Amino acid sequence: MNKKKKIIIAYAIGIVVLGVVAWMLWGKSPENKVTYETAKITKGNISKMVTATGTVEPVTQVEVGTQVSGKVNKLYVDYNTQVKKGQLLAELDRTVLLSELASKKSSMASCKTEYEYQLKNYNRSKTLHKKNLVSDTDYETAYYNYEKAKDSYDISKNDLSKAETNLSYARIYSPIDGVVLSRSVEEGQTVASSFSTPTLFIIANDLKKMRVIANVDEADIGDVRLGQRVSFTVDAFPNDTFEGEVTQVRQEATTTSNVVTYQVVVNAPNPDFKLKPGLTANISIYTLEKNNVLSVPAKAFRFTPEKPLIGSEDKVVKAAGIKEDETHKILWKREGRTFTAIPVTIGISNGSQTEIISGISLGQEILVDATIGQMPGEAKTAAKTEEKKTETSPFMPQRPGANKTK
Repeated sequence: MNKKKKIIIAYAIGIVVLGVVAWMLWGKSPENKVTYETAKITKGNISKMVTATGTVEPVTQVEVGTQVSGKVNKLYVDYNTQVKKGQLLAELDRTVLLSELASKKSSMASCKTEYEYQLKNYNRSKTLHKKNLVSDTDYETAYYNYEKAKDSYDISKNDLSKAETNLSYARIYSPIDGVVLSRSVEEGQTVASSFSTPTLFIIANDLKKMRVIANVDEADIGDVRLGQRVSFTVDAFPNDTFEGEVTQVRQEATTTSNVVTYQVVVNAPNPDFKLKPGLTANISIYTLEKNNVLSVPAKAFRFTPEKPLIGSEDKVVKAAGIKEDETHKILWKREGRTFTAIPVTIGISNGSQTEIISGISLGQEILVDATIGQMPGEAKTAAKTEEKKTETSPFMPQRPGANKTK
């Protein structure tokens, strides 16, 4: 073989090799560029929650005030004092009240004397009138004076009772067992009850029993029900999670800056007294919750083996007679080049995981998603195209002659 023939053969071999390489890089069928994501059917917990913020407060909280005006003469309790029902908390100066009581007693005594006199006079007139010994006018006058004296006597008795009651109000007693949260007065301070009852103390009944008043957005309130589990945290103890449950969903709406919220009451047991009144709570209300159930990623139900995900040699086995609805869905598995539909019945979903009630077994692998890869050179071509688009923006000024064809 001469030298010229060897060169021709070498060129021929090189062309064949280049053709094989080109076919391997660009000539593969689309199905070889698809990457499939799979997942196994597992058991776990599925929950859906509503988040909100609220304020921690005692379940029972009473504002203690005074119904009479006067100077605070003595305080017997302070902040955080444990009190019992009926315990004396404070005492107002009683000088004015005692004087008023004495005046009412004197007034009642005078009215009583007048009443007794007019009663005797009326009885005499009544007896004489029956014997026609006094005129009708004298009898009616005696009766009028008697009735007037009787009314005055009754009024004086009521005034005396009121004065005695006001005197008793000068001593402030605790209406419940509890702890003093707030004290709003000092000894020597004058309190006036002319228009409203001034608050002297705020007493919480039992700090072991707290609650959270949470403001839930109108978009979420429809899912909130009595008895749902709640977990929450407070900034004072960021590493602790507290538990409770929904005890009340109030119907009254509150509108703040065009945002409508509803108050939800959550009980919050506080055995170690960590929770304090007024703390801000970040709560999570579990509106859906199931434990130890079969589950699958929710996006698996959006996967369908159609072009361009499958090639000409792939086979799709559909489920005959199955119509998808809210509870009946289709999952897909892949064995070799065969895609097989699996009809399943689903339960609750939190958006990322969906409960499987029936139709598939634990540990079975299913298709979740697919990614189509780019052919060599496609990315480069796309990049060049994008580069040209960027360089020739119609909104940028052009140099003279830039639009001419080269």
